Amino acid sequence: MDRRRFLTRTSHYSLGFFGLQAFAVGCNSEKSSVDANLSNDFLQEGYGPLIDDPEATLNLPEGFSYRVISSKGSMMTDGFVVPGAADGMATFPGPDGKIIIIRNHELSQGNVADGPYGANKELLSKINPDMVYDYGRGKTPCMGGTTTLVYNPVTQQVETEYLSLAGTLRNCAGGRTPWNSWITCEEDTSSPNNEREKWHGYAFEVSASSTPLLAAPTPLLGMGRFNHEAVCVDPRSGIVYQTEDRGDGLIYRFIPYVKGKLQDGGRLQALAIKDRPGYETRNWADLPGDKMIIGNKYEIEWLDIDGIDAPDDDLRYRGFAKGAARFARGEGIWFGENEFYFACTNGGRLEHGQIFRYQLSPNEGQSNEGEQPATLEIFIEPNNTDLIESADNLTISNHGDLVICEDKSASRIVGVTPEGGIYHIAKNVGYKSEFAGATFSPDGKILFVNIQGPGLTIAITGPWDKRKGLVI
Repeated sequence: MDRRRFLTRTSHYSLGFFGLQAFAVGCNSEKSSVDANLSNDFLQEGYGPLIDDPEATLNLPEGFSYRVISSKGSMMTDGFVVPGAADGMATFPGPDGKIIIIRNHELSQGNVADGPYGANKELLSKINPDMVYDYGRGKTPCMGGTTTLVYNPVTQQVETEYLSLAGTLRNCAGGRTPWNSWITCEEDTSSPNNEREKWHGYAFEVSASSTPLLAAPTPLLGMGRFNHEAVCVDPRSGIVYQTEDRGDGLIYRFIPYVKGKLQDGGRLQALAIKDRPGYETRNWADLPGDKMIIGNKYEIEWLDIDGIDAPDDDLRYRGFAKGAARFARGEGIWFGENEFYFACTNGGRLEHGQIFRYQLSPNEGQSNEGEQPATLEIFIEPNNTDLIESADNLTISNHGDLVICEDKSASRIVGVTPEGGIYHIAKNVGYKSEFAGATFSPDGKILFVNIQGPGLTIAITGPWDKRKGLVI
């Protein structure tokens, strides 16, 4: 595929990313995977050097600017308070050119001060307890969930902001669906006790609505109970792919019985490397056995697993015992065209992170997919913190670059070009906190991102189509 055709077909849902092959092929042995990645040869100019922010918050390239559009503690239009710990997000086209943003909040049960009900829960009476997933036996409702923003790109203002899912725990990331909804995931597997009424560790679905609408808090049981992180959805088949944020986590696939009807159930499966049961993809130096070679395509298979009944948070152990592959903290995931990419935060020889590429079988999810198996490869394993460290949430720009949030204090937003160049888009210089939830507006002109600690949601604008070397 030539570059022009590649960029033309790239959209809000798609990514070709074939240029990274040049990066991966140069790292095709255990030794070269270390040597090549320890150099700065792949650090590219991108949009140019980052300029010191006079407000000492966010360093950006020349021509870019940012605006804080939402901050924790502010009053929303529905009378609740903007919660803290903003995390994963997605955007959707709204009416009259406006943008709908659904935002996660990674809050635990005791984070009352950062919750939506006020410092002393004085606003709790405003909500119907039936619309709160875990009301905490009337005393300690769970504080996680989602909020929805309606942003006007002309006025650069949020016009509506409201609570859209209530009563969950540590909603970390998730993923948008082709049917105009957001799947939000609990990164918490707490069980009922004297303070909690419900089991946690599930995914929930929230519709994208410009009118305030509180989602029914119905867990998607068929998608499994585990330490959920993020999901992506194949728009053709409706299959959902899921990451697990554990140092010994798995990658899961959910095949719904009915496309777009996730509550109707389906088959849950765990990813395994064909003919290599219990394979280690983490590449940690102290792990025994052979290492996964960067750029090599490994044929995979999927193993059925019962994820509904997992009271002991042992789904990953049962899957591994059946032969599933292990991953080092699966994080952000994004679907492309016949492929998807996902990050593992502390994978790799130096534990600075990996990004994998999964290429679908022509018969993905069907009984004959074994005739032409899907493949998995390590796309990049940057063992150099000058390039990138601890890749977490990720998304794709409309011109085909991967955009990554680092999971560390004083974090950066990092870009990777289709040719394999790595460059820096932003640096957090104001807060010791991670970036989270990077997502572009549907037209690709605005990058929305959170700084989690202070609970800020930021809109970054600039010449996104002027990246050095970009030809469209």
